[in-house]
Amino acid sequence: MSAPVASAKKATNLTLSADVLAEARALGINVSQACDQFLRSLVREEQARRWKVENAGFIEAYNRTVDAEGLPLAECRTF
Repeated sequence: MSAPVASAKKATNLTLSADVLAEARALGINVSQACDQFLRSLVREEQARRWKVENAGFIEAYNRTVDAEGLPLAECRTF
């Protein structure tokens, strides 16, 4: 797996629960880094979900073709 590419940072305002923020600070958690990592994860999940929705028709058609005709080049398989 390749290392993530560093990107520019942009200051923003967030509204967080005061008790959770206090606990995070008390535990030495870098809130900006934690928010960035979690948001990055949410973005990846949403991109994957949208890709599946956008490509559902193709995937369904491909699966029907494989069910009807078998895998392409299956006769070349050596296992």
